[in-house]
Amino acid sequence: MRSLFKTVLSQSKPIVDEGPRPDDREAAAVSESKEAGLTSDERPPSSDGDDDSINKDAQAGVQKMEAITKTWKTRDLYIAYFMIWLIYFVDAIQQGMGTILTPYVTSAFQEHSLTATISVASSIVGGVSKLPLAKLIDIWGRPQGFLLTMCCMIIGLVLMAASNNVNTYAAAQIFYWVGYNGISYVTTIFIADTSALRNRGLVLAYTSSPYIVTVWITGPLAQSVLNGVGWRWGFGIFAIVTPIVCLPLYFLFAYNERKAVKSGLLVRQKSGRTAWESIKHYFWEFDIICVILLSAGFTLFLLPFSIYSNQKYGWKDPTTISLIVIGFVTLIFSAVYEKYWAPVKFLPWELLKDRTVLGACVLAAVLFVEYYIWTSYFTSFLQVVLRLQVWQTSYIGNIYSIGSCFFSIPVGLAIRRTGRFKWVALYFGVPVTILAIGLLIHFRHQGTHIGWIIFVEIIYAFAGGACVICEQVAVMAAAAHQEVAVVIAIEGLFSSVGGGIGSTVAGAIWTGVFPHKLKEYLPAETQDQWATIYGDLVAQISYPVGSATHAAIVAAYDDALRNMFIAATTITVIGLVAVMFWRDIKLKDFKQVKGNVI
Repeated sequence: MRSLFKTVLSQSKPIVDEGPRPDDREAAAVSESKEAGLTSDERPPSSDGDDDSINKDAQAGVQKMEAITKTWKTRDLYIAYFMIWLIYFVDAIQQGMGTILTPYVTSAFQEHSLTATISVASSIVGGVSKLPLAKLIDIWGRPQGFLLTMCCMIIGLVLMAASNNVNTYAAAQIFYWVGYNGISYVTTIFIADTSALRNRGLVLAYTSSPYIVTVWITGPLAQSVLNGVGWRWGFGIFAIVTPIVCLPLYFLFAYNERKAVKSGLLVRQKSGRTAWESIKHYFWEFDIICVILLSAGFTLFLLPFSIYSNQKYGWKDPTTISLIVIGFVTLIFSAVYEKYWAPVKFLPWELLKDRTVLGACVLAAVLFVEYYIWTSYFTSFLQVVLRLQVWQTSYIGNIYSIGSCFFSIPVGLAIRRTGRFKWVALYFGVPVTILAIGLLIHFRHQGTHIGWIIFVEIIYAFAGGACVICEQVAVMAAAAHQEVAVVIAIEGLFSSVGGGIGSTVAGAIWTGVFPHKLKEYLPAETQDQWATIYGDLVAQISYPVGSATHAAIVAAYDDALRNMFIAATTITVIGLVAVMFWRDIKLKDFKQVKGNVI
């Protein structure tokens, strides 16, 4: 991996991008495309000149990043990418371990059925938060946004370690996912700022490669935590480790920004506003009202689908109905407010009209919907039905991480060599994803050899790695440098909302099928214990294989998972249609960033 990275880096040279104004963008793109002999579907959105000066029309955060890349040495570039790799490494361990621990946390509060529900609000808020974060890093700077998201992640970890009920844990998850998604988002922007467009798929693959290693660590670590210090310290340890790992990257960028200021390359200008005027300015600049409306609307609308079975009258319960209605009305109102009243527009409507951007965002949403539908209770299935240990479950569950990250490297090389990305997603990524999930419909039964599950996970992982790289390259290729932050934020919003929808669907299927089938199948001697069995993973595992109660639990799992796999397979077809609408942009010979980059 190191030699591959060095090979690409050694071929890098200062790359320039004048960054034309929006009104000149199309004309410049057409002119350069004619010279290159490209059709309208092949050309990127902007042209690049030979002027290496900082784009004065860009926002302050973009100018700062261009100044940093023009100031720092190749050594700093190496150090930055190593630090990003290390951050991904630590975050991957924590996130993978947290996924394993969450069912045990909810079971400790006798609320195992809320495993999927908890991720709904955190996924949505974590995704919506990327848009104001995009504004923040474009206005204030990348390092400042990185520092803010790191603090959110630490707060979430501390709250998870200290939580005494499922409500506190759910709130902690929101802080955690805002921070986790934010760190991942800002580092992705770092990558976009410091890599050429044709190399970006390969660089994204490099920075995600830690998952190849962490897959072997998270399972034994989670098992050790459960058997030793307990799940609270499992989160507490990372509350200490996270700032130690993240702060050096912040200081590296801050140091080079200061160098750019001292050299006169970057001029800091005072706003001339008072403190109160600044508060009002950024309140409207970040479109806080729309952020609140979107977050509340999606959360209120989606939550009832996973908790309706806990209400007295189910779907007819006044609470269920009112949450759906209020959530729907709030979403409509947020769109109306954004279109007619917002002083600063939150959503870049012009960018969303680009079929490549919109198609990539739809694919991102679909991939998260299907993933969370079939994986929300998959680790529980492996332990209860196939009787795997926690560490074995971790290995199976993390095949996607290691496989997708491993396969994204040859995908990145293929994109770099051919200068194309659409064909990878259209002819391999999405079709094989549909095939893999469809095969799980058949392999969900008790007695299935674990080798078949591993085989399906591997081909699903390879396809997923191809889809993710192509989707990210697509949104970046369709935007100018000064628009990269916002299009990645939009892609992240679609992904997180897709994850929330997927968790909602999984929760709705689980709560709508599993408890009813469980009561139907349980033998008479354990009928009165159905509520405990339904809400506690440990109780489900405690019944020996071959007993009537275990057989009943397995049968209930079988019915619930069948519906989940069918739903996931069906929804993925939409992703295939979305990829068909992408423009087949040629990445070769086009430059998007400036300075000393890869």
